[in-house]
Amino acid sequence: MSLYQDVIMAGFGGQGVMLIGNLLAYAGMEHGLNVTYIPVYGPEMRGGTANCTVVVSDDAIGSPIIRSPKSLIIMNRPSLDKFQPQLVDGGVLVLNSSLIDAGLADSTRVKVVAVPCNEIADGLGNTRMANMVALGAYIAATGVLPLSVVEESLSHVIAKHYSHLIPKNAEALRAGAAAYKN
Repeated sequence: MSLYQDVIMAGFGGQGVMLIGNLLAYAGMEHGLNVTYIPVYGPEMRGGTANCTVVVSDDAIGSPIIRSPKSLIIMNRPSLDKFQPQLVDGGVLVLNSSLIDAGLADSTRVKVVAVPCNEIADGLGNTRMANMVALGAYIAATGVLPLSVVEESLSHVIAKHYSHLIPKNAEALRAGAAAYKN
């Protein structure tokens, strides 16, 4: 059985959407898979909207453009409004329920994984790790890659002068995966 998974990750600039997209793509490469990663920035960087698309496959990837994604990681309400209608029926929607009412998700059409990313990250000591919590939940919900491969790739996408944060980011990934399983 071949592997193909695509995801649009979206939120406000500054929520770390590009970082988790880059991390997923890098981990896919490290795992020997084909990947594409396309960042899209709004007119403002911090505070504006930002999204990226990642495709992970064991076959050649025909196009990096995703019109009807199989999955979404949504960090804020404007991103839910924009991307939820595009999600394929039966797709996976990882939703930051700290900032978005889970009742707004179309649970009759898609699999909704509502995770209080900000609260979990706060509990770990840094709200800015909400992105890693969301990615951990996505990995657990889709099985796209082993979580250990993603954790091992952290050192390749986090700048060296922030390397002291790698263990906490790995902890946030695991907490997100655990939140999905609970």
